[in-house]
Amino acid sequence: MTTRTLAQRIVSAPTSDGAGVRLRRSLGQHQGARLDPFLMLDEFSSDKADDYIAGFPSHPHRGFETVTYMLDGHMLHEDHMGNRGDLLPGGAQWMSAARGIIHSEMPQQESGRMRGFQLWINLPAAEKMKDAGYRDIRPEEIPEATLPGGAQVRVLAGRIETASGALEGPVTGVTTEPVYIDVSLPAGGRFEHAVPEGHSAFVYVFEGRAAIGTDTLDTHVAGVLTAGDRVEMAAHEGPVRFLLIAGRPIREPVVQYGPFVMNTREEIERALADYQSGRLTA
Repeated sequence: MTTRTLAQRIVSAPTSDGAGVRLRRSLGQHQGARLDPFLMLDEFSSDKADDYIAGFPSHPHRGFETVTYMLDGHMLHEDHMGNRGDLLPGGAQWMSAARGIIHSEMPQQESGRMRGFQLWINLPAAEKMKDAGYRDIRPEEIPEATLPGGAQVRVLAGRIETASGALEGPVTGVTTEPVYIDVSLPAGGRFEHAVPEGHSAFVYVFEGRAAIGTDTLDTHVAGVLTAGDRVEMAAHEGPVRFLLIAGRPIREPVVQYGPFVMNTREEIERALADYQSGRLTA
């Protein structure tokens, strides 16, 4: 077995998106900060309504999948297909924009804390023009467990072994075979997990500091991991909470223009023309 180590740090940068939602972007802040098949990871977290109240009004996507995971707050998803889903604390949505989707995500609160993440996962060329899809994942659908070493985990995608059997996340059947695990460690706690050897993998620390071998990761930092078939993490000087995300690389060209991610410039131009003419979702 080969334990993965830290290959690169990507410090998240403050930015805004949607109608002015303040957030922090790690993966995706520039083209060199991608990790095939992952295009972007945003963290939004604020107690100030002005930082999130404008939300993400109706906007298009084509060519990839989005995963929104809520920790605190209440957001409403609506799209052109008639889907309507409540994003509640501990819940998630997995949306495949594929050939085209127009959707909105709007806060359903005027005060209090809004906190969560949005991950963009690329689609292979063969799936970019398939029909769009959407899944609303309720908090109770995401399995939880406490592992040896004190780790508390929630498994959105992938599989993890526990003393009482395997836990499998609710998201299956995705070509990139994603792993998406929310891990909380107490002070002195440790976490070990097998990750497919060929997968790209990174961790994102959003509370406390984490140790990876002799390296450490601070809060709001993504750590890209080396090749291997195992991840070992530990809390560093107090409790820590992080996401472990991994997926099978697609190894295809990526051409991105805002909310459109295709393989060629011509396909991007077609996406823009389709959106402008109303054919994006036809």
